[in-house]
Amino acid sequence: MGGPSAEREVSLRSGAAVSAGLRRAGWRVCDVDVRGPDFVLEPDTAVAFLALHGTFGEDGTLQRLLEERGVAYTGCGVQASHDCFDKAISKRIFEAAGVPSARYEVLTANGPRHVTLPLPVVVKAACQGSSVGVIIVRDAGALDSALAEAFRYGDHVVVEEFVAGREMTVGILGETVLPVVEVRPKTGVYDYASKYTTGATEYEVPARLSETTARAMQAVALKAFHAAGCRDYSRIDFLLSQGDERPCVLEINTLPGMTETSLLPKAAGAAGIGFEDLCSRMVMMALERRVRNV
Repeated sequence: MGGPSAEREVSLRSGAAVSAGLRRAGWRVCDVDVRGPDFVLEPDTAVAFLALHGTFGEDGTLQRLLEERGVAYTGCGVQASHDCFDKAISKRIFEAAGVPSARYEVLTANGPRHVTLPLPVVVKAACQGSSVGVIIVRDAGALDSALAEAFRYGDHVVVEEFVAGREMTVGILGETVLPVVEVRPKTGVYDYASKYTTGATEYEVPARLSETTARAMQAVALKAFHAAGCRDYSRIDFLLSQGDERPCVLEINTLPGMTETSLLPKAAGAAGIGFEDLCSRMVMMALERRVRNV
């Protein structure tokens, strides 16, 4: 847990919750505060439970280091972690697989900063999580400053058409698609403050949807999960467009928040999977890979 990214504090909260949950479930746990590649694991570590978020922890870097050490770990592999963390790559994966997602453009730091999509648009740092470097632009005069802010976090930026609708998320656990969660930020924008400030956002699980709409969204989530080569678990974030209620995939979170009030645990709880059981299942999937040596 921890890590060197902008999401370090959130990761420490996830890690503490997972550690406590696994201990309650009977596992022997060693907490490791990761600050860089020289982290130390106990020699008899069976599985590294990854509760990191953001760069280094979620982008395939930590996964590659663990594979080089021969240590089994929870969650997606190196390639899927890398591809899902980079919004430009994941958008191309969605496009190729026919996964519905908003129209987009990718801008590079050294290239022209000309946006052809009509306003409003959403400007996103390509390789950040927790809504870091995400700005909704409604006025042409604010576009340059939004791009400059997003480029602070990397050398390429994704600009998407703005889709008005309800925010939803769907968790995947193994091949089980969990109930849809609706996210209702009180400010109207699910930004960093809305995600991590107590009382700033309301959640409904299962979301109030027709069975047809819920099943369609779950099917799209599983399709995106497979298209990106994910394994074990992930959380797929959506907008459900106003009027026609079309699901629009925003991104795949390969290491979603894991406090007991985070979205994936909420969805699992609605499916009858308690927090300790959820954490244990994640460990068991990694252990099974260790036994098969894959």
